[in-house]
Amino acid sequence: MCGIAGIISKNARNYGHELQNMTNAIAHRGPDSAHHEFYENAALGHRRLSIIDLSENGRQPMYSNTKNECIVLNGEIYGYQSIKKQHTEYPYRGGSDTEVILAMYQGKKEKLIHDLPGMFAFAIWDEKQQQLFCARDRFGEKPFYYTTGKHGEFIFASEIKAILASRLANTEINQDALSHYMQYGYVSTYQSIYKHIHALPPAHQLIWKEGKIEVSRYYSLPKKDREISFSDAKEEFAFLLKNAVEKQLIADVEVGSFLSGGLDSSSIIAMVNEFLPNQTTISFGYDHQDSELKYAREIAEKYNTKHVEIHEKKKDLVSGILKVNHFLDEPFADRSCLPHFEICKAARKNLTVVLSGDVGDELFGGYSFYRVENELKKHFSYQNIIARFGLKLYQSLKQTSFISQINVQYSSILDFHQNEVRNFFNENERRQLGIHENYSQPYSFTADKNSLNDIMRTDLEKFVPGNMLVKSDRMAMANSLEVRTPFLDVDFAEFCIQLPDQLKINSEQDKIILRESMNSYWTESIRKRRKQGFGLDIENWFAEESLIRFSDSMLKNKNHQVFDHIDFKSTQKFLDKGQKHWNLLQLALWAEKIK
Repeated sequence: MCGIAGIISKNARNYGHELQNMTNAIAHRGPDSAHHEFYENAALGHRRLSIIDLSENGRQPMYSNTKNECIVLNGEIYGYQSIKKQHTEYPYRGGSDTEVILAMYQGKKEKLIHDLPGMFAFAIWDEKQQQLFCARDRFGEKPFYYTTGKHGEFIFASEIKAILASRLANTEINQDALSHYMQYGYVSTYQSIYKHIHALPPAHQLIWKEGKIEVSRYYSLPKKDREISFSDAKEEFAFLLKNAVEKQLIADVEVGSFLSGGLDSSSIIAMVNEFLPNQTTISFGYDHQDSELKYAREIAEKYNTKHVEIHEKKKDLVSGILKVNHFLDEPFADRSCLPHFEICKAARKNLTVVLSGDVGDELFGGYSFYRVENELKKHFSYQNIIARFGLKLYQSLKQTSFISQINVQYSSILDFHQNEVRNFFNENERRQLGIHENYSQPYSFTADKNSLNDIMRTDLEKFVPGNMLVKSDRMAMANSLEVRTPFLDVDFAEFCIQLPDQLKINSEQDKIILRESMNSYWTESIRKRRKQGFGLDIENWFAEESLIRFSDSMLKNKNHQVFDHIDFKSTQKFLDKGQKHWNLLQLALWAEKIK
């Protein structure tokens, strides 16, 4: 895992200072070394976190054998050894996955992207073509940002802070992105908070040539569900998951695993055990009665892992918020960033790479609100669901699903999902705050608005790359740690996406395919578990007087920078020590960074 940066412009060597500032800004992504390479019209920079081919042969920016091409890569190419065997004509100098991409590029040019697995963001300068080819992985695990500089330069980097460090970017605020943040608590993966700094979306490629930028999609989620028997589905599920885990264990350093004690992470641990006995596992827990640590210990004992526990430290919540905020270049409201930072910090003491059980909920139907929506899809109106089932199911789930009420104003389940389940500030509330823009993210498919599987596909293209993977990448990289997500192996993920939703969820059960395929690998208490959130309720956080004082210093100060973007008087209505209050606090923290 690494950080990449570059400036494409005439007389590129004149940008050595700017490139140095850019790679310095993302030193946390690659603390092992920093290197820069220059062509007449291209300057490429790299920060290295050594994981595969620890020798100098793995150093980036990496030239091809002809030196016509040069690549900077952030990520890992899983199964690259088998790809390497398909390109034996290339004279390899080392054993890195990066060099395999150069071999593929020489043979296939931009078409290589269709055969490239893994998590990645990369840029290849082609000296002969005077062209830059860039791409981002299918699900958005690795970030890529770009802009056009003040003098026409094309500038790219792994993080926005690196682009800002060049001092060549226009930093006008993107009002659409601000509106999206207020509605959903994160900036869309198709945008950045700055109008002229762009995110290359997941599953997209970019070609820069003669000052022109062409962005196109190279991959789309499977749109149709498969017809498959339950017995065949279970067999294929287990086979593909085991294969995904095996590929992601390849490294020249030790690979550990996060273990929450939930169904997803417990399944990853079980699969790792097939290949790596005595693995290292890391758990984080809050010291209260609902802590997941007891479940994590059960799995650690079952598989005889080297188990590390990190306990909550509540003494200085504000200090923790400020520490985490340094690594977030945009407003971001997911509170689990704080414990995620701590578990990554603890993991990095002994490990460089860990596996995570992220994205299981979106693939297998694990969220409680999916169960509610599964009932809603059977009926043409919310009146029918209320009449037939009453509110018993809904009321029993609303605390964990974050739904406040069923409202007849929604025209479909997808409408309900996007504007009730995933929503924080509705359109009227945003207008009160002075935000009048509405941004609608594009998708690779046209959703059936009453299909539960299409709701999960929507989450995979919107929430997962915009929220979950941002959190995972930034908090891990803040600690120079690589996190790999086996559930996002393209073969396994595509299989799960196409499973009929009745193999994922019904009125009584969630994650059916996972439970039926993996239950023999778990302990009895874990088999019976429901999903549990990662952290304390927001009300407990705001019970800390230091957090209230911290919030008041910004959100009750008319002269604070945040009120250049939202209305002061209306803001006061939302300072209720709840999630909206938290979201406004995160916006204020981001606003302080703007110069």
